[in-house]
Amino acid sequence: MPTSFLEIVELADGRIVLRRAEDEEVLLTLDFSEDAKLFLHGHHVEVAKAMINIGVQMAGKMSEGEFEREEEEPRVLH
Repeated sequence: MPTSFLEIVELADGRIVLRRAEDEEVLLTLDFSEDAKLFLHGHHVEVAKAMINIGVQMAGKMSEGEFEREEEEPRVLH
């Protein structure tokens, strides 16, 4: 992926997306349920920013070969 500026945007329908600043192509979408938004007391945007920040950092490490994942089945995500 070419280097470009990324932006985090909350869309009118409540979804939070990560996209390139120069176009509208969505790279990632986060969609919090109403229950999750209530649980987070309306701070879901801050949580989304933190989630995206860590994901971008991890992707950078992976592209630099600093992070290797062993192939195993089934994958359990926590």
